[in-house]
Amino acid sequence: MVFAWIMTIKTALKNQLQQRFAHRVRFDEPMSGHTSFRVGGPSDAWVAVTDESELMSLMPLLRDNGVPFLVLGGGSNLLVKDGGFRGVVISMAGRLTEISQIGIEKISAMAGAKLNSLCRYAIDKGLAGMNFAIGIPGTVGGGIRMNAGTALGAMGSVLEIIRVILPDGKNLQLKGSALLFDYRRLSFPDAVPASINDCVIIEGQFSLFPGCRESLTAEADTLLKNRRAAQPTHLPSAGCFFKNPENGEPAGKLIDLAGLKGLRVGDAEISPMHGNYIVNRGIASAADILSLMEIVRETVFKKFNVILEPEVQIVGI
Repeated sequence: MVFAWIMTIKTALKNQLQQRFAHRVRFDEPMSGHTSFRVGGPSDAWVAVTDESELMSLMPLLRDNGVPFLVLGGGSNLLVKDGGFRGVVISMAGRLTEISQIGIEKISAMAGAKLNSLCRYAIDKGLAGMNFAIGIPGTVGGGIRMNAGTALGAMGSVLEIIRVILPDGKNLQLKGSALLFDYRRLSFPDAVPASINDCVIIEGQFSLFPGCRESLTAEADTLLKNRRAAQPTHLPSAGCFFKNPENGEPAGKLIDLAGLKGLRVGDAEISPMHGNYIVNRGIASAADILSLMEIVRETVFKKFNVILEPEVQIVGI
């Protein structure tokens, strides 16, 4: 399939990005190399930021030029369409990863830190409350953004403070209690001068409680073992694809009951291990994945009168 698209980045902005980021900016960058699904067309530009000050200067530059942006951490929970992303992808992968202890029962983690690293750090410090997130792919920033969690808990339940960079490049700190958390969703109250979609999460501070390091380690190891036994972590995917319905059976169970496990479109497949995982068996395209998604949604609706909504963020053209 051939896609016709027009780069949204003008020459002047392109030059500015090259001057500021040198080898850390790429143009027409295939997103298949930056997502856990291993699919996705090119982004107009891909920028790897190294610190907070670069983000503070980049945000107003993009705002003033009217260029959309997408923040990319570990690349999980994301599907970029085959036509790519018209705008700038801001990569935090491997950067802004600092984790530190504040006082006795609080931990600060920068947005680029891996969720698993945060969980292990908490265990090492003998602090309980984060083990629900063990094994969840992605970064702290992404985890906060989607209120990542399991049946054991979610980010909104332990987040005490969030720090974001606004479109004008300024820092804003908000209490977790002032944020609007929902199932796999975070939004800001009306008093905040920008929406979550126009900001970049830079840091989270988490309120935990004392626990036994040995017990926490054993619990985490058991949770990881169970997760790996039930989920196709050996194949490219975006994690759980659909949100669980508010009532009734979870999405994976409905997909299983509908007889859809193992169904394929091209190299996109409903995992035989877990019905709520769409995996890339080799050279799947985003179109394959989206076609499979629609088959699942239509089948589950016809059989159970339940509308499954994607949990995975779908972007691009």
